[in-house]
Amino acid sequence: MKPLRALLGYLAVVFLGAAAVAPWVYLTVQHYAPGSGIAHQPFHRYVNRCLLVLALAGIWPLVLALGLKSWAEIGWKRSVPWWREARAGLFFGFVSLSLAAVAALACGGHQWRADHTAVEWAKHLGNAVGSAVLVSVLEELLFRGAVFSALRRGGSFAVAAAVSAGIYALVHFFERPPEPTQVDAATGFLMLGRMLHGFMDPLAVFPGLLTLALAGGLLAWARERTGALWFGMGLHAGWIFWLKSYGFLTVEAPTATGALWGSAKLYDGWAALIVLSLVSIPLALRWRAQPPLAP
Repeated sequence: MKPLRALLGYLAVVFLGAAAVAPWVYLTVQHYAPGSGIAHQPFHRYVNRCLLVLALAGIWPLVLALGLKSWAEIGWKRSVPWWREARAGLFFGFVSLSLAAVAALACGGHQWRADHTAVEWAKHLGNAVGSAVLVSVLEELLFRGAVFSALRRGGSFAVAAAVSAGIYALVHFFERPPEPTQVDAATGFLMLGRMLHGFMDPLAVFPGLLTLALAGGLLAWARERTGALWFGMGLHAGWIFWLKSYGFLTVEAPTATGALWGSAKLYDGWAALIVLSLVSIPLALRWRAQPPLAP
């Protein structure tokens, strides 16, 4: 029960803390830099960024609260050839979702966009690569490094993988609510509640929730079989790059079946779920003859 209490406390601090802090960050920016690009960002992004900062700052305290006393115990193992594992994971991640994107283009589900300027391409690539690196490292440290490792120490792989994958999938379903008419101390909590409305619409949740849960399961399996986070970080980074690039590179065809091919998010279509299911086969074969290392 201790890992569960520590995890619930961490999530409460991150979510409630972000809701409490975001209005003051927003008002400070509006006061001291009213004409800046940051000042013109929608308020929900302030909540998201506060969530990210608090989540990052709280990882090590969470690791200690979960009873994990070293970087090696959460999978940050220098003895493992990390560059080879990360490179292999990046290859699998990049190729897997690129297949889903190519299938959508080939079958008329999405259409190629060729109207971007060189400046837009440069900006997009910088954002996509930066997000791929930052998000993959942060989320793997949290979900597979801290949560999975702590649960795995005291229980089975199935339980640890299911819980870590379930939380990982659920936190990706925030809505983008409309801008508030005014911002005060309570606005962050109201905005957080509206962002959580995405869970109330089954058509918005499925099949994306299944795809993300499967992705979380594959990342947990990578952590289990390699004994480290490197392969999972590479795999995750390849996926993030495509999730950031799909809406930039393509647009949904007017006659497309949205449930099959998904929106600009890519992972919310059945095609992405099918592709990830197929990718799990070579991953299983890759580690078939390799005994699991200590998590």
